[in-house]
Amino acid sequence: MTEERISNKNWLTTLLLCIFLGTYGVHRFYTGKFGTGLLMLLTVGGFGIWWVYDVIIIATKSFYDSEGYLVTD
Repeated sequence: MTEERISNKNWLTTLLLCIFLGTYGVHRFYTGKFGTGLLMLLTVGGFGIWWVYDVIIIATKSFYDSEGYLVTD
């Protein structure tokens, strides 16, 4: 059994950034994912679809930061 690596980024902060500023990719910038953050910024959250997907993934604690660490408490 392998142990899951946990991110030093706060899960609640990531979720709130995604809910309120997610269409601008702010939560992705926060977690170090600058490339996809920029894409979200330019496409207004992937026309809303990508934003909804990220809200669900973060809320279910299945979101990873740029280092591959799980963002969870």
